[in-house]
Amino acid sequence: PVVKYHGATEPLWHEWDRKAQKCGLRHTVYAVNGDRYTGEWLDNLKHGKGIQVWKRTGAIYSGDWKFGKRDGYGSYSIPDPVTKEYKKVYTGWWKNNRKCGYGTTFYPVGERYEGGWSSGLRSGWGRMYYQDGSIYEGQWLEDQPNGEGMLRLSNENRYEGRWKDGKKHGPGKFFYLNKGQLFEGIWAADIPRCGILIDFGRDEAPVPTQYPIPKIELADPDGVLAEAQAMFDDSQN
Repeated sequence: PVVKYHGATEPLWHEWDRKAQKCGLRHTVYAVNGDRYTGEWLDNLKHGKGIQVWKRTGAIYSGDWKFGKRDGYGSYSIPDPVTKEYKKVYTGWWKNNRKCGYGTTFYPVGERYEGGWSSGLRSGWGRMYYQDGSIYEGQWLEDQPNGEGMLRLSNENRYEGRWKDGKKHGPGKFFYLNKGQLFEGIWAADIPRCGILIDFGRDEAPVPTQYPIPKIELADPDGVLAEAQAMFDDSQN
């Protein structure tokens, strides 16, 4: 007599599940909420190059993916509510679904930021173009100017120096080029605390003051300024 042993048979649904797993380049896949994705997959996750369209907002992301999240280089666009034409919101690098690295963001009122990002916030070096025509260029931290930076106003006046939490804070210079003056000193929360105001480029200024700034009569102006600066430093510690 011959005894036959039947091997364990795999359930049919295992085979169906393997075939249903998305891997490699696929055609458009629709989610239950109407969102759709066209591109590459790995282990049933968006991975590689792909385009995602969100049904509710109409927004589009086109670029790199890594294990289901935006990661790498890509652009994010939204439709104009009036013209329905797509406008770019961000173009640059991503990490773990957030802006990270160098990128450019376009804001609704015509403002623009070019520079570094970290965890979705402006961080590192960057340049911001504001609606009123002024430009800030320098260091950022958690979405605010922080560190060394320069703010150039639309009338060409500018501030060069330290910033903290989006405000002038620490040593800096403010060039009043329209009046031909220069203030150099210490700032705290956007307010000049101590410093020296001198004529600077007065002959070339478009609207100079009526009278030049008189000479300092203090016996030791540098010592007075140094003492005021030391008091400011002590207050910050």
